[in-house]
Amino acid sequence: MHMHILGICGTFMGGIAQIARKLGHDVTGSDQNVYPPMSDQLEKAGIELMQGYKAEHLKPMPDIVIVGNTISRGNPELETVLNEQIPFTSGPEWLYNDVLKKKHVLAVSGTHGKTTTTTILSWILEYAGLNPGFLIGGVAENFGISARYTDSDYFVIEADEYDTAFSDKRSKFIHYHPKTLIINNIEFDHADIFQDIAAIRREFHHLLRILPEQARVIYPSDDEEVKNVLDMGCWSQKESFNKEVSANWSIDSAEVDFRYFKVIHEGKELGEVNWSLIGEHNANNALAAIIAAEHIGVSVDKACAALSEFKSVKRRLERLFESNGTCVYDDFAHHPTAISKTLEALHQHAPDSRIIAVMEPRSNTMRMGYHAETLAASFDKADMVLLFQADNVDWDIAKHMAELGERCRVFKDIEEIVSLIAEEYQPGDQIVVMSNGGFGGIHRKLIEALS
Repeated sequence: MHMHILGICGTFMGGIAQIARKLGHDVTGSDQNVYPPMSDQLEKAGIELMQGYKAEHLKPMPDIVIVGNTISRGNPELETVLNEQIPFTSGPEWLYNDVLKKKHVLAVSGTHGKTTTTTILSWILEYAGLNPGFLIGGVAENFGISARYTDSDYFVIEADEYDTAFSDKRSKFIHYHPKTLIINNIEFDHADIFQDIAAIRREFHHLLRILPEQARVIYPSDDEEVKNVLDMGCWSQKESFNKEVSANWSIDSAEVDFRYFKVIHEGKELGEVNWSLIGEHNANNALAAIIAAEHIGVSVDKACAALSEFKSVKRRLERLFESNGTCVYDDFAHHPTAISKTLEALHQHAPDSRIIAVMEPRSNTMRMGYHAETLAASFDKADMVLLFQADNVDWDIAKHMAELGERCRVFKDIEEIVSLIAEEYQPGDQIVVMSNGGFGGIHRKLIEALS
């Protein structure tokens, strides 16, 4: 079957393309910007990529078109699909019908930590010999890829609450029908899709309504919004986790940066983790993954052993450079809570070092200013805060960051940020660059300047 994918270079749609190719389909695709690393993965898989959206990309006519959720009416290829009555569907719907329907799906949802937790869980199952398929919103370093299809009974998926497609405004995760579901946390995000937190809460409720009784829902017992969703109705098994022993699962005896901790279940120690990741949030991500793996028979001891060989995910506090104790990290954080947790983890790991936070408010929610009032407080652990005011940011960053005083500076030129750091950095500084985009190549420019 010839499948053509609109928006193929996004992480999710690129994963769909690779899975479809593995299933033997002839896959082509279009995107406004065909660029690495996804373009490299796709070309290596034998998938033809087309730059831009043009009606002629649909000649010869494909058997079916998979429409990504970034595609809207007015797109030349989408209009041709509709005018020519070419069969089409969304990525999540195709994935369920052709792949997930036959699998035990382990889904990882929540506002924060989805990519890391999905990657951890995939690696635990791989280490345990279960050879899982997976679809992750980032490049898993243990695998070197973001998606794969296998003959395993198990498939691990990052379950995004973002909408499905132009023709289906339900959250993507509604299509996955998991038997094991992690809800890491729930906060307001995606202001371009959701009007308020109640709208997000309702989507999670709709997901819980279609889970079977024997499904397991794994959740943090101290998250009020998750509790609100569960109170709306949950008909499946539940397992809670928290740093407190009042939950079913907890962590204990953790080192200050959480590179070591013990796994506790109902008051009994079942294993201990020694790994390379830092931060309490990552320890909780690992705990959720351990509980999910236990649901399908992977022992806690085996899961803990897997974590000792876990290599993390690209762009999740990924260390790109180190010289004389000075480090440059790349982090995907684009929400005040994620920023705060990242900086807290770095402070715990290097308490005597200065932390320089460089951030681009780039997500749709950030650009629209929905987090303007809470952003400044998220930089509490940063000694120096350098923010980039892009032309498409609709609010005055400097005004809302005034409470940080001289610790914070706002720039409209990336080169000025690089020059300032090169002039003022000190040996041992921890420099973390936070953006959910390329940030104008600032990572490479910083490394060159510091080298």
